Amino acid sequence: MSNVRPIPSPQTPSDDRAHEADHPSSLVAKFGMDQPLKLDCGVDLAPFQIAYQTYGELNADRSNAILVCHALTGDQHVNNIHPVTGKPGWWETMVGVGRPIDPDKYFIICSNVIGGCMGSTGPASSNPATGKVWGLDFPIITIPDMVRAQAMLIDRLGINTLFCVVGGSMGGMQVLQWTAAYPERVFSTLAIACSTRHSAQNIAFHELGRQAVMADPDWRGGRYVDEDTHPHRGLAVARMAAHITYLSDAALHRKFGRRMQDRELPTFSFDADFQVESYLRYQGSSFVERFDANSYLYLTRAMDYFDIAADHNGVLAKAFTGIQTRFCVVSFTSDWLFPTSESRALVHALNASSARVSFAEIETDKGHDAFLLDVPEFLEISRAFLLAAGKARGLKDGGQS
Repeated sequence: MSNVRPIPSPQTPSDDRAHEADHPSSLVAKFGMDQPLKLDCGVDLAPFQIAYQTYGELNADRSNAILVCHALTGDQHVNNIHPVTGKPGWWETMVGVGRPIDPDKYFIICSNVIGGCMGSTGPASSNPATGKVWGLDFPIITIPDMVRAQAMLIDRLGINTLFCVVGGSMGGMQVLQWTAAYPERVFSTLAIACSTRHSAQNIAFHELGRQAVMADPDWRGGRYVDEDTHPHRGLAVARMAAHITYLSDAALHRKFGRRMQDRELPTFSFDADFQVESYLRYQGSSFVERFDANSYLYLTRAMDYFDIAADHNGVLAKAFTGIQTRFCVVSFTSDWLFPTSESRALVHALNASSARVSFAEIETDKGHDAFLLDVPEFLEISRAFLLAAGKARGLKDGGQS
């Protein structure tokens, strides 16, 4: 009989995840019934809360604020120890003292998106009307909804104009939505490895992941919290499939090739014989320790719906007509999830609208995840853009005024 070793159950108790969903280990901005978030689906969400972290200090004229927007599985813990995993912040290559986004120069804000599971209201949060977890009763959200919530947070912090909005992947979608919805509030943007709309291929990969989650018998129609289960196997498979899209064939070959995992010969079983198999299983099992399955469904769907041009009669350039924001658009040669062609289409639309835009395609074999890794050229381009934008903004040495 062939040996089959399933993906292990998560080590982190579900109570820890539930606690972070309602009572996060970060700052929280709460909005009452008199301040609803108007969602694209037609629902007014109230009350709701946004969990966020800040780093550095706001200068006297409030002109040095940078909003960092996280990707699909990120959160507000961009430059501090994660309260669930105990691991360092998810973008310490980019954010930190001496890094391009330096808290000694800028006031840095990063919030968990609406629909997330680390303290901002989402399907993992408690529904005040029922006292139970929202689950699939939570309304469908979009990228514009996420940005509206962020704008309410920025208002709460007393900031009128952001010096820069920065993000990659789903974070980059939020960056672009900020410029389309609030052009007068964004001085500059750094849009990385992203697109103005989700491709059919990317929607297909997301549907694969959602079906993996929903096919897990422990998903229980989205009611797994009420029934004290967790669809960790389905969510892990979804993460494994998605993680493949974040890498490139060259990166996988360089890291793993066809090397065996702790053995010289195949076991002639369905155990993880190859290093790449073991790596993917680790990615899946570690992911379910910190992320909510329903949140994964909601956030992938939000990305699928994203299409800036659709809101402007199919003409992308109209979304940026007359915009004064300074843009830096970055892509990576080996990113097949958000290929350079998508970034070029954005740059062409910005050029057609007479926007200030610089563009860089960086050669690397690290795939889509390159923006999260130590890619020196990317970091130097980001640093140079922020310093130049800071001087144009009137910030001393490109930083605090």
